Amino acid sequence: MRRVLLTVGALVAVLVTGCADRADRADHRADPAPRDAAARPEALTWQQELRVADAQQRLTRQCMRRHGFTYWEDLGLTLRESRPVRYVQDDVAWARTYGYGSRIEAESARVRERNPNGTYRQGLSPARRAAFDAALDGGDSARLLTAALPGGGTMRKRIGGCSEEAERTLYGDPAAWFRASKTATNLTSLYGERLMKDPRLKAAIRAWARCMRAAQQPYADPAAARDAVRTGTGLPGGAGSDEAFAAERETAVADAVCARRSSLRAVATARETYYQDRLRDRFGEDLDTYRRLGQRAYDRAVHIVPERS
Repeated sequence: MRRVLLTVGALVAVLVTGCADRADRADHRADPAPRDAAARPEALTWQQELRVADAQQRLTRQCMRRHGFTYWEDLGLTLRESRPVRYVQDDVAWARTYGYGSRIEAESARVRERNPNGTYRQGLSPARRAAFDAALDGGDSARLLTAALPGGGTMRKRIGGCSEEAERTLYGDPAAWFRASKTATNLTSLYGERLMKDPRLKAAIRAWARCMRAAQQPYADPAAARDAVRTGTGLPGGAGSDEAFAAERETAVADAVCARRSSLRAVATARETYYQDRLRDRFGEDLDTYRRLGQRAYDRAVHIVPERS
């Protein structure tokens, strides 16, 4: 699961649609839930999604071995380091240790540059390289999956080989999973503008900003605070320096503290759920399929890999 830094426009789309912490499942909604909400499948937590991704890598490695190839799993981060950073970050202890995760991202980038699978593939003969590609994802014979996006446009994905086998083991139907996941994770385009103008959300963001000003962190919203850190605006020392990282952690801790004091996560989650529920007449089946297949994948993943330490 990749680490995510959400912009204001994207806001907290993943808080409700797949990567919520277990604590986020408490009902903080200001509007009554539809009567059938209790019967709906639950979204996976980010910890569960990570375990599914690890299981997919393990299955792929086992399949590639059967085809006579070596394949390395990417397990470089601990469970705690793998926590995604979102628009609302209210884990004070995590922020005190990792800031906004800049050093984790930098290390992940270095690992990707040294990707042993790419190095291994490049060391193969042309014929073996083609066989490696065919075994991994179907090569030139891979089939093409398509998914229409809620806001318009189409996503495409080539699938085959061990990658398809791993997805089939976990999700049952890779095509159904692809279509449902692309719908569920792209619904923000239909309500994002209204969400950003929502009075309750705007009030919570103003409360967060007041708290930040009192902490000598004059930012309008969490995205502005994170952008300042990422671009180095106002940070002492050079990029990546200990001094800059200390300043990053200071801002991140203030951000998390103020998010808690303003209840920004609860408000953002509630308002996103409100707008998303208004789309259930059109996309409810896709949302439920996405969560049901995700839960199915997790139920299988627990028998394939342990949770990261």
